Amino acid sequence: MMDQTMISRPSVSNSSQGFSRLAAPVQRWIRSKKWEKLRDIQERAIHAIMDSNRDVIIAAATAGGKTEAAFLPLISTVLDKPSTTTGFNLVYLSPLKALINDQFLRLCDLCERAELPVYPWHGDISQSLKKRARKQPSGILLITPESLEALFVLRGIEVQGMFNGVQAVVVDELHAFLDNERGIHVRSLLTRLELSVGHQIRRIGLSATLSEMNLIRKYLRPENPNEVEVLEDTSSDFWLKAQIQAYLDSKKNELETEDMDENSARNAVVQHLFNHLRGKRNLIFAGSRANVELYSDALRVLSEKKRFPLEFLPHHASLSREHRMDLEERLRNHPATTAVCTSTLELGIDIGDIECVAQIGAPFSVSSLRQRLGRSGRRDGAPAILRMYHTGKEPDAKSNPLDRLFLGLIQSIAMVELLKQRWCEPPLPQALHLSTLTHQILAIIAEHGGRHAHHIYETLCKQGPFRLVTPSIFKRILRQLGSSEVALIEQTSDGALLLGKKGERIVEHYSFYAVFETPREYRILAEGKSLGTLPLTMVMVPDMTIIFSGRRWRIIEIDEKRKVINVSADRAGKPPIFDGGGGIIHDRVVTEMRKVLMDSEVPVYLDKTASELLKDARDEFQMLGLDTHVIRNTAARGSIIATWVGTIKSATLALVLKTMGYDVHLYHGGFLEVDWPKSLPSVEEALVKIAASDTNSYLSKISECGNLRTEKFHQYLSLDLLVEDAASSRLDFVALPDLARTLIGSSGK
Repeated sequence: MMDQTMISRPSVSNSSQGFSRLAAPVQRWIRSKKWEKLRDIQERAIHAIMDSNRDVIIAAATAGGKTEAAFLPLISTVLDKPSTTTGFNLVYLSPLKALINDQFLRLCDLCERAELPVYPWHGDISQSLKKRARKQPSGILLITPESLEALFVLRGIEVQGMFNGVQAVVVDELHAFLDNERGIHVRSLLTRLELSVGHQIRRIGLSATLSEMNLIRKYLRPENPNEVEVLEDTSSDFWLKAQIQAYLDSKKNELETEDMDENSARNAVVQHLFNHLRGKRNLIFAGSRANVELYSDALRVLSEKKRFPLEFLPHHASLSREHRMDLEERLRNHPATTAVCTSTLELGIDIGDIECVAQIGAPFSVSSLRQRLGRSGRRDGAPAILRMYHTGKEPDAKSNPLDRLFLGLIQSIAMVELLKQRWCEPPLPQALHLSTLTHQILAIIAEHGGRHAHHIYETLCKQGPFRLVTPSIFKRILRQLGSSEVALIEQTSDGALLLGKKGERIVEHYSFYAVFETPREYRILAEGKSLGTLPLTMVMVPDMTIIFSGRRWRIIEIDEKRKVINVSADRAGKPPIFDGGGGIIHDRVVTEMRKVLMDSEVPVYLDKTASELLKDARDEFQMLGLDTHVIRNTAARGSIIATWVGTIKSATLALVLKTMGYDVHLYHGGFLEVDWPKSLPSVEEALVKIAASDTNSYLSKISECGNLRTEKFHQYLSLDLLVEDAASSRLDFVALPDLARTLIGSSGK
């Protein structure tokens, strides 16, 4: 049955003191929309923005009125207190072109009444419109980070005049900029913009409601986070109706393809989606692009077989812009449309009221699931509907014990429970981000036609976001970029840094402006046969085990140049149930997974099969003794370790044990399966050694990994720099001794 959960919030006041403070054209626009009242978040934002010059974060769910909460008072301020200098009045910074197009349509009518021009600016906007904006910059500029970077690089001399009058920068989808290359790039652009105009520019962040707002304050204004005011939406009730369906395949040969048969788990999911979503407006998040195509094709075939109109259509980044825009338009205007998508429809482009959000497989973050769920339940009194699907292989007596824990299902349950608790992942601690730093070094040199090293370091590392980068690391990067093998930069006799010929070619290409690239997926080959593709986000080494397409595979070789991972079927056990992937799971999610396994209550949102699998998982969990011990022997020289920490810490422990000679299988949910030869001591003794060791001693071991070049400009960095970058982001050696001590103390040995 569906679980119906209501998370109560205070009711909003009917009075609207903020309305009277808005400029007359803004008031007339609101009346034309026949709004009965302002939302609570909008009411509070009017006072917060108009009463001071502080930076502000406006946090609310999708379609919660964040855009108007920012722009109603900002436009009023521009009209009531016009800038005395030339240039744009407001800048809206968005991660997606589609969002800019959407906001342009939303703001046009309002700004026409206010007699303020609005200029969209990204790669698809005509040069004639951009030329007009450059010639007479005023009003509101809607721009992507990449287009703003292009302005710096190509027209750096114009930047001050274009932006000197900016009263505020609105950063939309702030949560999408955290913890990644693009996020650090945006922070660097904001710093460079302020340095260019010679004064601080107010920052207004629009975000989904997230945990640890203090860290988000620090992201928006790192030098003065305590002065950032946070406004969180408390205006309405949030209803959640959730259901988890589980389906199992019968056992298959490890090299068998994924083609569906009549009784496959995937076919059962397709049938359920068809029966319950047809005739409504929905989103189905299917994970990878390959899965999107598989499910959308299966739903198309079923629709044709049943002689129904086609309602299920794919949406992912590899499809043409026209295809994606047509589907987005259909979602807005056609009530019987379902998009089968990757994360492309996760962010806040307006696609209308969504009836249901379906999630195939366990997501890797609660914040992502919450963002997706925000698409549903937007009408007053309507619930947000979530349908989650767990698929896998049916275990047997010979299956690996961990396969019978059904970790994918346990993770899905933990995600729903954390949704009900209103928790989601906080931003990760700051990493070095050396790939993005390399990009910014080249960008600043190009912007100024040459720059001294100390000026670049001051801009990017002292005042900018790369504050963990020491002068020593910065010098090593410059030496690497200027080396004969790389030759991106060169130095004049007076010490100024210039772009080398190779650097000029890179910067002059249109692809330079983006600090990220679409993750290049590695092809998985078994005995020469392609199994599919997988983006690698974790550090991996040969002889480690990966979980792919519902099966366990041992890595034979990682070919970095060809982006190929050669694998063989792991003969240590039968195919596992949990289909892993490339996501990073937070410590809190793993803690909740343990709680689910330790509990006796069966959530009401599980279907019959999911309830039975949960009971089986709990029985296996107790039989293994993992309810009382974190280390359990499964063979003469084999153990299961329940780390009860997330992906990064577990992966770090797995890597270190691997470098010590142990055979390690890493599972999501914080489980490690460890085997060792007779020449090595027990895993408990290895943990004792790790607990007493110097974590820096493991840094050199990372160089044995085959996938250190995971970001766009990593290809220009030396191995030692790549090692330090990986250690700052995808591994956690600092936490390793404490983790080892905790495991020893809880092992019961």
